[in-house]
Formats: sequence, C-alpha cells, structure tokens
Amino acid sequence: MSTSKVAIVIPALNEEAAIRQLLPEIPLDLVTWIIVADNGSTDGTAAVARALGAIVASEPMRGYGRNCLAGFRMACKLGVDIVVFMDGDGSDDPADLPMMLAPIIGGSADLVIGSRVSSRAERGAVPPQARLGNWLVSHLIHFLYGVRLSDIGSFRVLRCSTLATLEMNEMSFGWPVEMLVKAARKRYHIVELPIHYRHRSHGHSKVAGTIVGSVKAAYFMLRTTLRYCGARGQTHA
Repeated sequence: MSTSKVAIVIPALNEEAAIRQLLPEIPLDLVTWIIVADNGSTDGTAAVARALGAIVASEPMRGYGRNCLAGFRMACKLGVDIVVFMDGDGSDDPADLPMMLAPIIGGSADLVIGSRVSSRAERGAVPPQARLGNWLVSHLIHFLYGVRLSDIGSFRVLRCSTLATLEMNEMSFGWPVEMLVKAARKRYHIVELPIHYRHRSHGHSKVAGTIVGSVKAAYFMLRTTLRYCGARGQTHA
C-alpha cells in the first residue's frame, strides 16, 4: 500500500485479556510496529503484549495523554512516518485500518479521526453518557474552531511530523481534544470517517463505563476545548 513506516500506538491500563485478543487482529502487512503504551498496569498487559510481538512503552505515571505521549515518543525513536492511535479495549476494529490510513498516505488529509456514532458502529457500544459528552464537545469545537465533527474518538491517524508540530502537553483525557483543536488552529485538514466501533471485548470501561468516569473525562475535554478558543474563526472544515 505504501513504503511509509506505520506504527500503531495502543494506550492500555490493565487490558491483558483485550490486548491478547486485539493484537492478532492487526494486519501486519500494513503495520511496521505495534507499540503498547502501558500505563502502570498491575495485570499481565505488558507481558502479553511482548509475547505477541509488540514493543512496550512503559509510563508508570497515570494519565491518558501522558500514556499516549509515551507511545508517540517510542514511535519517534523507531523512525516512524505515520502513527495510528487505537484504544486497547478491542472496541476499535483493526479491519478499518486501510480506510483510516488511505487519506494520510494519499495526502488528502493531515489528521484522520474515526467516528464511533455512525451506522457502522455496534448498537450501544458508546454508552449514553459518553455519547452526550462527545456530542457537546464536538459541537463546541465546530462553533469555536470551524471543524465539523460528530464524535471525539480515539481511533486516529496522522504523520509523526504533523503531531510533533502540535507540541502536545495535555496529560489527561483532554489529549484527544488538544490534538483536534491545535490541528484546527494550524488549519490542518481534518477528515472524519465512520468506523466499525465495537463493544469492548473484555472487562468494563474505566471512563465511559461509569458516570463518575464520564463526568471526569467530559470536564477535561471541555476544559481543553475552551483553553485554545482564541483562534475562533481561523479554521476550515
């Protein structure tokens, strides 16, 4: 498909069973490296990842953004051209990788993000409280930054060189929003595609699976959205 070196970064915290099922699903003809960013798991997440051929980037200090950044830094050390972020709970379907990679490889997009709320998603895969929070944030991003989105999903693709220009510093659940709003401020072309979003394969979500977790995530996402609103009106969809 391309000579670009592609790495999948999978942030994970105590996802041993899900990682065991997810990694064999990843099409190795499209991916040069699989990096599991382990955020201080107390189960066998790291051991299972290594046994299945993944590189483990360890980040003991908790924080979703901090963990994603650890995985990205590992990708940079490996000389990766394109980085794919995919959650470790099995809800993002690796079968969507060709679709997600195509706009980046073809040069028609700077950032590709998967929408979990399309007709391709499994019914009920996104809990109501998470769906509401993402609807609010995505509409606020459209109002403030001019980028039309339906969701703030975790499955996203961009070049390492592009991500480096964003100078990411949000270490919480605000990381995905920071990436979007900074890309919008730089007038990068953001493309949203409908993905086959699935129910998590094992266990329970630490964020969307509880009201407290969803409220906490929504707070960080809203805070991050508003932090950069000085660039309103300078972007395009």
